Amino acid sequence: MSTSSIQPILPGFRLNGRRALVTGAGAGIGAAIAAALAEAGAEVVMMSLREDELNDTAGLIRSAGGCVTTCACDVTDSAMVRRLIGGLPNLDIIVNNAGTNIPEPFLEVSDKNLDFMSNLNVRAAFVVAQASVRKMLEDTERATKGGVVINITSQMGHVGSPGRTVYCMNKHATEGLTKAMAVELAPQNIRVNSVGPTFVDTPLVRSIVDTEEKRQFLFSKIPMGRLATVQDIAAAVLYLASPAAAMVTGAALLVDGGWTAQ
Repeated sequence: MSTSSIQPILPGFRLNGRRALVTGAGAGIGAAIAAALAEAGAEVVMMSLREDELNDTAGLIRSAGGCVTTCACDVTDSAMVRRLIGGLPNLDIIVNNAGTNIPEPFLEVSDKNLDFMSNLNVRAAFVVAQASVRKMLEDTERATKGGVVINITSQMGHVGSPGRTVYCMNKHATEGLTKAMAVELAPQNIRVNSVGPTFVDTPLVRSIVDTEEKRQFLFSKIPMGRLATVQDIAAAVLYLASPAAAMVTGAALLVDGGWTAQ
């Protein structure tokens, strides 16, 4: 390769002039993703159920020079989701991050928990993605500008695990949604990918992994020997959201420390 053909790579990771929406952005992984996208130059719309968390996180991002707005919304309220996303001036990137897990044995799963998790992890993710893509397609420059959908799934969308039947089912479903959307939307220059974290060091995970026995089990399954950080996940999202990943669609980027490689 001659030096005249070498093109700079780092500018491709910038998101200047793009608007990104992140659900579940008030804390944890979502907050880190919102901060990373803002640091890369995107105008970030932060959506979450708790307005106090949104305001606290948005204040920190603004103090670091980021451009963010907040939107308190229950993502399981389909009408509200469609109204709020439809009212945005434009949209280039959607990060479907809102979700939850209630670990319990298969035979003890209640209808209440089954419906709650499936509505949040699957149905709401579908509605958010659908409303976002509709907004993207309103942009007359979409053919050249492109659009990005990123679904935050899990390593559990690729394997099975005891006590997590509903969560595994939900995340396998979202991985399937990701691939189907990627194929269907490629002609419109909209890329669709997933990021599958392992267990991440967040308050939710710490509340679940609440004994030394559970911690040792997790570390025995993760060859890297540690939990992921929220920044580990945000960095993967930033790559997939950026023009640097222009030829990446229908992919599952696993940030799992090697869990699924075994």
